[in-house]
Amino acid sequence: MPARSVITARQERLGAELRKLRERAGLSGREAARALGIAETKLSSTEVGRVGVSAERVRHWASQYTCDDAALVDALVAMATERGRGWWEDYRGRVPIGYLDLAELEAHSAHLRTFESVHIPGLLQTEDQVRAIFSGSVPRLADEALETRVQFRLRRQEALAGLRYEALIHEAALRIRVANRKVAMAQLLWLLEQSELPNATIRVVPFDVDGFAGVVDPATYAGGPVPRLDTVVVDNQHGSAFLDAEAQLARYREVLRTVEAAALGAVESREFIHQIAQSM
Repeated sequence: MPARSVITARQERLGAELRKLRERAGLSGREAARALGIAETKLSSTEVGRVGVSAERVRHWASQYTCDDAALVDALVAMATERGRGWWEDYRGRVPIGYLDLAELEAHSAHLRTFESVHIPGLLQTEDQVRAIFSGSVPRLADEALETRVQFRLRRQEALAGLRYEALIHEAALRIRVANRKVAMAQLLWLLEQSELPNATIRVVPFDVDGFAGVVDPATYAGGPVPRLDTVVVDNQHGSAFLDAEAQLARYREVLRTVEAAALGAVESREFIHQIAQSM
């Protein structure tokens, strides 16, 4: 297969998982290439996602690496044989690359668990809320760029229809007005409406809770087709980082358990959001 001019996070992940299989087998790149009958440069290019790999090769490599996890191998084969062009590709060159990788991750996730401390989760934002957030970007976005980012985020919300979604939202995010009272009120009412969806759960972490020190960074835990293919997305002012090491996944599972323990139940959360809306 020819080398790719653009490598997506998902393509990188497939290569990384093949590398992990090799490393678990205790093989160096040179030893694996010799056993597989390919050039070491071809192996390394595949492991970084620079070139694709066929379904047959994924299964052959897994066999050579003595991987007996059939569900994992099937999931890797599915990743290797994806040929469809996602809607996000229409935005390539128009929004940051990280946006595209996030949309692709959401589209292929079985479930999402997210924690937000100062913003309403992107998949739950109203159009006015989205526009207000991007209007506050520094440096200021040109009108066309702003509108493109607004429409891109709204398209991402289509992923909600096909997965289980749990949002853990700190009270601060409910009270911060990124625009004005009218936009804030509409956002809270939209959250209440979304909380009634059968596949969505929205829970609030109130200010009045003990033992919540140190849990401040927003993060999303994206469930893959098998646990080994889970991903954590951590946001900061410079963009999003995709984490998939076993230790990182375990850490953020614990972080989310801590947040869940501090959050109100789903019914109590709806009542809490309703009370904040009434107080505006």
